[in-house]
Amino acid sequence: MLAYRISSKGADAQLCDIALPDPGPGQIRVAIKACGLNFADLLMQKGTYQDTPSAPFTQGMEISGVVDQLGPDVTTLSVGDRVAVYSGQGGLAEFGVFDADRAIPLPASTSFEDAAAIQIAYGTSHIALDHRARLQPGETLLVTGAAGGVGLTAVEIGKLMGATVIAQARGAEKLEVARTAGADHLIDASEDLRSRVKEFGGADVVYDAIGGDVFQAAFRATNPEGRLLPIGFAGGDVPQIPANHLLVKNLTVIGFYIGGYLRFRPQIVQDSFATLFRWHSEGKIKPHISHTLPLTEAAQGLQLLRDRAATGKVVITP
Repeated sequence: MLAYRISSKGADAQLCDIALPDPGPGQIRVAIKACGLNFADLLMQKGTYQDTPSAPFTQGMEISGVVDQLGPDVTTLSVGDRVAVYSGQGGLAEFGVFDADRAIPLPASTSFEDAAAIQIAYGTSHIALDHRARLQPGETLLVTGAAGGVGLTAVEIGKLMGATVIAQARGAEKLEVARTAGADHLIDASEDLRSRVKEFGGADVVYDAIGGDVFQAAFRATNPEGRLLPIGFAGGDVPQIPANHLLVKNLTVIGFYIGGYLRFRPQIVQDSFATLFRWHSEGKIKPHISHTLPLTEAAQGLQLLRDRAATGKVVITP
């Protein structure tokens, strides 16, 4: 079967022909229909992601497909079931073997492409805003990088939760994407973020996917008792947080990493995904997929993320 793999540490990822894997105890084999790409995939190629697997490994963190074979002791699923799996690896391939307890049954109304686009981006925003930041109706949510894979879902979910949403992104086209997702106020990345946010009354919750100077500007525009979520560092710089300012304004900086919950509270992730797929079937959320590409163009899909040329999600369809 074809798989997009990193064969050794420091080696470039490439499309390979490898043996079809068999599931072990508690595992399932899935005929993969779609795989969502994430910024973390780029970090894995450099070996800088906190959960980079040991080489060799197949890239691709979130998939959807059809159960093709059951391993021993698997009783919760059947061959032919449509499932989504937050796998962490193994998704950029024609088939993959995954732990059965990570598989979520898919509603009939959810396409494979949407299922692959929902898990990490929507799950990150849902758990971060609801479980961690406790965003309340009527509060103001600032989302930076608001047209990106996770940022756009934060706009959509923040609006669903009753917040006033300020979206920051670069350029009219990306801002229009954020507006369509529900943003109430738009700020171009070329504008002074701090002053513009203050024009709208400041932020109660900050969802920052950029880091660096953008986080610092958002930090200074946060209202007393505000909560800040440093979700990612697409700008390249990890911000340094002045603890004395936290004290003066009674601010809270909240750490959040969805993959961590799979290790110590996996039910949080499972419950979130169940809620998200229900919302999708009810028409409350709709993933924005800017590019759908075949497995042979996985490298081009990742380059779209690297160049920030995509809005929402890029999905690969083996």
